[in-house]
Amino acid sequence: MNRSEHEKVTAGHLGRLAYLYVRQSSLHQVLEHTESAARQYALRERAVALGWPPEDIVVIDEDQGRSGASATDRAGFQTLVAEVGMGKVGIVLGLEVSRLARNNSDWHRLLEICALTGTLILDEDGVYDPAGFNDRLLLGLKGTMSEAELHVLKARLRGGILSKARRGELKLPLPVGLRYRDDGRVVLEPDLQVREAVRLVFETFRRTGSASATVRAFREQGLAFPHRVWSGPHRGEVIWRELEHSRVLDLLHHPAYAGAFVFGRRRTHRTADGTWHVAELPRERWYVLLPGAHEGYISWDEYELNQRRLGENALTRGEDRFHTPPREGPALLQGIAVCGRCGERMGVRYHQRSGRLVPDYVCRRRTIQRGVSPCQLVPGGAVDAAIGEVLVAMVTPKSLELALAVRAEVAARAEEVERLRRQQVERARYEADLAQRRYLRVDPDNRLVADVLEAEWNAKLRALAEAREGVERHRGADGYRPDEEVRDEILALATDFPRLWGDPRTPDRERKRMVRLLIEDVTLLKGEGIALHVRFGGGATRTLTLPRPKSASELRRTDRAIIGEIDRLLEDYTDGEVAELLNGRGARSYEGRAFDGKLIGQLRSGHGLADRYTRLRARGLLEAEELARSLGVCADTVKRWRRLGLLAAERYDDNPRYLYHAPGGSAPVKWKHKARHPEPVPSKADGGAI
Repeated sequence: MNRSEHEKVTAGHLGRLAYLYVRQSSLHQVLEHTESAARQYALRERAVALGWPPEDIVVIDEDQGRSGASATDRAGFQTLVAEVGMGKVGIVLGLEVSRLARNNSDWHRLLEICALTGTLILDEDGVYDPAGFNDRLLLGLKGTMSEAELHVLKARLRGGILSKARRGELKLPLPVGLRYRDDGRVVLEPDLQVREAVRLVFETFRRTGSASATVRAFREQGLAFPHRVWSGPHRGEVIWRELEHSRVLDLLHHPAYAGAFVFGRRRTHRTADGTWHVAELPRERWYVLLPGAHEGYISWDEYELNQRRLGENALTRGEDRFHTPPREGPALLQGIAVCGRCGERMGVRYHQRSGRLVPDYVCRRRTIQRGVSPCQLVPGGAVDAAIGEVLVAMVTPKSLELALAVRAEVAARAEEVERLRRQQVERARYEADLAQRRYLRVDPDNRLVADVLEAEWNAKLRALAEAREGVERHRGADGYRPDEEVRDEILALATDFPRLWGDPRTPDRERKRMVRLLIEDVTLLKGEGIALHVRFGGGATRTLTLPRPKSASELRRTDRAIIGEIDRLLEDYTDGEVAELLNGRGARSYEGRAFDGKLIGQLRSGHGLADRYTRLRARGLLEAEELARSLGVCADTVKRWRRLGLLAAERYDDNPRYLYHAPGGSAPVKWKHKARHPEPVPSKADGGAI
């Protein structure tokens, strides 16, 4: 011990406790690096030599196996700071600054509290008084060096990890269904049941196009799915339980199932409250992506297709123009219909008409959110029919051939652009190598020149990395050029498309998928008519105008021409006779059924048409009682004379009942029967002569 140490320790310090803080960063160090722990515990002797009795030395070693990068999870360090702040500690002992803290904020906070309470700090090099400027300056420098040392250690470890990741040799935890072989290569799971369960997930999603539908299919069939245990006594084992939606998304998003090695998909950082936050990064920011690194369950092309489908299916991203997966129901524009007034995505509502489902497209986002009436409701029957006609007219051999020619031209241009990008990478690599050679040839002692050349080298390396990222980002995004066999198959589809589209056995879900192959979205606007603004996948647009559909009351209304014909026929025929005449001409009601006397009566009453009785009375015809009074006979005699053909009468209903022409009027009594029937002799019972 040197004299300066004893001079710093006063009776006031000795009257308080001495705290020895012992810590190692990991459990591995605790078990394997026992010498470090022994050296830390040996500091008790230093405290005894300075004058503290053994019973006044408190050892805090509950932070063994915890990192010193933060004080959040170190209960022992927090206890130490609290005791120092309460003035109970005369000296804090630690083997070195890195044992107490590797974070400058935690370290300087401890120094500040020690200076306020007059607490000394002891390490392997000596005793320090934080209240003194020189000692505090030295302690601050040691804390900075400790934090820098942690950064260097992390950088070395990170560099080794990134180097192996760039070669695709870094061993990462594999998802269920994949396993490392003894030689380090990734292979499919040897367990056949596990392998088939994973394959079934991808096959079901390929068929349904929806992660939720995949989960429902597994649940309906009573199938379980394997899960790998990552912690605990059963770590590494595979257990079976119900398939969940999040698990399906994990499978579909994980590139390893497509045979790709990927590193750097997520970024982890600590928040202000000390918790760790994991953020998903876009693909262009992944550090390493090596497709085809090992065997997979699906191809890379299918993986890309799955990502597009999942992006279209996502309803929680806040973009109303995102597609929803094709579902049951005949609405062709389900998920791709956009309101022409507010720009939000429109939903579908079905109703029954003539025994079949008919869709309506309704913008109800404002109704759900604010309780107001919908922007608009567009009947979907005519809209879907128009879209079907557009698709059938588009998919022709000539249009497909033109599209393939344009696609080939685009692919050729893309190849040229990609070749230019590769040349840029080669140039950037040459310039980076040249900058490296310049830097290595400079005299290390000439720091002015060395610093400039090092900065130039770093700039060239950044330019090289950006050029490589540009190539990877655009690789495969510009399409391909189909061979002749594929070209012939595509052209053959054009002749089959109208038949396939019109086939009633074609499922509604498949029709919707056909629509989405060609159409991006359709904006609907209802005014005097219905305007359809169709946006195709390639960016082309087309506008259709449909007449405003009839309302429900208009659809249930009989054609005006038929009503006019009923009005004309009622001049000469009863309701039942009018129905028979209309049915004979092939006329039908709005419901498609034949007419009868009751329906004619309802239509007559509903449209305010005069019945046949009123029409005949207006023409001067008399009832039997009226004619009987004028002739001086009873009504039965008038009816008998009608049956004998002696009086002219007109039938006015289907019972039947009649109205009579007055004798000598416009339709005189028919006396043609007199030859066969002599004129009756009037009698008193008849009330006199005719």
